[in-house]
Amino acid sequence: MNKPAPVYSCLILVLWLLFIGNLMYGAVSIPVDSVFNILLGKEPERLSWQNIVLQTRIPQAVTALLSGASLAVSGLLLQTLFQNPLAGPSILGISDGANLGVAVVMLYLGGAVGYLSDLPVSGYPAIIVAAFIGSCAVLGLILYFSSKVRSNVMLLIIGIMIGYLASSVISILNFYATADRVRSFVMWGLGNFSGVSLSLLPFFSLCTLTGLFLAILLIKPLNALLLGEVYAANLGIKVKRTRALILLCTGLLTATTTAFCGPISFIGLAVPHIARLLLGSSNHKMLLPVTLLTGACVALLCNMLMVLPGTNTLLPLNAVTPIIGAPVVIYVIINRKNIQYFN
Repeated sequence: MNKPAPVYSCLILVLWLLFIGNLMYGAVSIPVDSVFNILLGKEPERLSWQNIVLQTRIPQAVTALLSGASLAVSGLLLQTLFQNPLAGPSILGISDGANLGVAVVMLYLGGAVGYLSDLPVSGYPAIIVAAFIGSCAVLGLILYFSSKVRSNVMLLIIGIMIGYLASSVISILNFYATADRVRSFVMWGLGNFSGVSLSLLPFFSLCTLTGLFLAILLIKPLNALLLGEVYAANLGIKVKRTRALILLCTGLLTATTTAFCGPISFIGLAVPHIARLLLGSSNHKMLLPVTLLTGACVALLCNMLMVLPGTNTLLPLNAVTPIIGAPVVIYVIINRKNIQYFN
């Protein structure tokens, strides 16, 4: 028997605890009472602590929460669309499109993406713009091919091939780039949640929340797709339009997250399975909110695990996410015959 209410309650409690933990714990040691005083608007002992909590830790925690939710929901949508438990946000090449956009800027253009008025767009804003353009370009290709190809399997193969083409161009750019530029590109590819400043947070939040709201509107068609496209069509679902909306939704969520945080591995692939195991159901009316909450919790946990205790050293995000994601994927592969993911 499914009991979603206790699962929701536990996840919300864990989410709040992890969010507070992200504000309390970081590379710089700040007393707990000082953090509470800063959050309550009181004058801190040190002004630098106030800047760290308000300008760094709060945006980083909100970014981790929204990014985890976005990637997890994207993974769930794609696993349902392709009826494949090993599908993830990077499978359609959208993440590779963002990588290519950043590679062109960092490896070829030297950190400038173009000109707006008389000023070059350079530095981190250029990386965000390039990643977003690259993701949207690949998403446009995928949407175009989705109108030409009726088979989801063929569309999946096309997405993988687009990803290979993008990776090939990136390899060529890496070969001719200087060592410093290659190192900068590699560091960006390791991922982090600290790239969204307080000023950029409203735009990032708007994009991700729009994608998540669209995903919630797709719950009924997603449940119909669990029965297969033929049954979904007999139930009155417009399969072709639904597929385009799912691709648009996952593209928006993946493009936004990758542009601001870099390519983040395993969260989109593993979290939907964690949600299914917690809930014991594939009904998206319950599964999608649980996946959203679980993704946010996992991302916040990974953000805390990046900080080595007792030091001010930060591990790369993509060195932490496999610690949680890889065992889940292995478990899914071994027990795939014993677990019903699509019914």
